[in-house]
Amino acid sequence: MHKKVIFDKKISLVIGGAGFIGSNLCEELLKTSKVICVDDFSSGNEKNIDHLLSEPDFEFVNHDMSTEIDLESLPELQKFKIKFQGIQDIYNLACPMSINDFNKNKIKVLLANSLVVKNALDLALKYEAKFLHFSSSVVYGDRSKNPGKIEEAEIGKSDFLSSRSSYDEGKRFAETMVMNYRREASVDAKIIRVFRTYGPKMQLFDSQIIPDFINAALENKPITIYGDENFTTSLCYISYLLDAVNKIMDSDFFGPVNIGSDVEINLTHVANKIKELTNSSSEIVYKKELEFLSPLCFPDINLAKKSLGWLPIVTLEKGLQETVHHLQVNKGLKDIRTIQFDNE
Repeated sequence: MHKKVIFDKKISLVIGGAGFIGSNLCEELLKTSKVICVDDFSSGNEKNIDHLLSEPDFEFVNHDMSTEIDLESLPELQKFKIKFQGIQDIYNLACPMSINDFNKNKIKVLLANSLVVKNALDLALKYEAKFLHFSSSVVYGDRSKNPGKIEEAEIGKSDFLSSRSSYDEGKRFAETMVMNYRREASVDAKIIRVFRTYGPKMQLFDSQIIPDFINAALENKPITIYGDENFTTSLCYISYLLDAVNKIMDSDFFGPVNIGSDVEINLTHVANKIKELTNSSSEIVYKKELEFLSPLCFPDINLAKKSLGWLPIVTLEKGLQETVHHLQVNKGLKDIRTIQFDNE
């Protein structure tokens, strides 16, 4: 039994903690917890956690979670007294997310959606920890087959032999594993299905919509939309994803639950907002749709509202302003333009 006395703060384990969402989550958890961040930098970025390394309640472990890990034997974790306190919360975000490197990472993606999930769940079983798995909207399949807002009860459909099946079908299998550990091993496991999210610490130069738009605008280069002027998507700011994470971990609700914005946004409108924020002269161009930049389903978030009291309310303008600010600082640009928008 590892549910033991908590000495001062609970211990949270974030697997995939150097990525965009994971590193933001580590920062949030440090407000109340000791945090162990595990990552092998398959697609995470060391810069995302550099500023946390000096924090006494933070420790980074470079490890590929497709192989088992003995947390109690690691010298750097002795200060957390895991042998006596155990681990209270485990967050699994591990999955290579680099779009540009996807083809060379297909096997790692398969392992992330199978062995990594198993090893993470086994830790939750060992320490009787709460477990939150970050799934994806891709479990629902192509938007063309689900044109409206999609509810969690929708089974969805994906091509398990497609060129991106290691991710799409892998995410479906990962959910299967989580739910079976919950039912058969009594792990307190929960699932959120994350829709398109943006904010500080997103990877540059990786065919990600928002950072690529901002980077192009800052350099007055063409802003490329892979689709036509009718391409729409949903965009949820990172702080509201983290709010949902806190709410589900503090509740008895276990999901799966859609977490994302249910507001449909035109990408040309987004590009123009970014041009305003950066005072850019970039032109907007349209090119053939890319495999990983295709239109995704829109979430029905009524279950999150009802079960978690959760609603994303950060406006697009405010979210973009924060993201632009972060990327400008990262690029060493000091001329940050602040724009006041209506209704804010």
